[in-house]
Amino acid sequence: MQNRYCLYGNHRMIVILLTIVLCQRIIELYIARRNRRVAMSLGAKEYGANHYYLFFVLHIGWIAGWVIESYAHGWVLSKYWYIWAIVLVNAQILRYWCIASLGYCWNTRILVIPGAERISDGPYQFLRHPNYVAVALEMISVPLLCNAFITAFVASICNAFLLLKIRIPEEERAINQLKNKGMI
Repeated sequence: MQNRYCLYGNHRMIVILLTIVLCQRIIELYIARRNRRVAMSLGAKEYGANHYYLFFVLHIGWIAGWVIESYAHGWVLSKYWYIWAIVLVNAQILRYWCIASLGYCWNTRILVIPGAERISDGPYQFLRHPNYVAVALEMISVPLLCNAFITAFVASICNAFLLLKIRIPEEERAINQLKNKGMI
């Protein structure tokens, strides 16, 4: 009899997925820090710093949630793994299209550079907040890929709340404040 908690078959895929997600987050934080230095040197003002930590808590909880829930279910991938993998790959394509389109303006923080024009290239010509769409797709697809239904639901609800009630309104206030001052 096979011990269901040992690293066999699908288990390796989940460990690989975890490694990819963690590496991706570290690289994105590096890019964000580098871009923050550039933006600040151009006179950027940061908004919403008081809620920034909530996104760290959300993402750490999300990662821990789907790993723990997957472990509890015996490290078994969803029987619909291919659907969730396609959603995840498309979310990553969208995310990196956003990062490439925004260049040094992409960040995990709300930084507004006075005099800068709103980016309307790449996916921003179709959606106002495409990076948030990519994150939302990732928040649901990764846990569902690993049969972590509770994590998919809870993290998606928390992410939607943070984005719709806190983050996006804060971004809009920041942009409107600078517009009213004639700085954008």
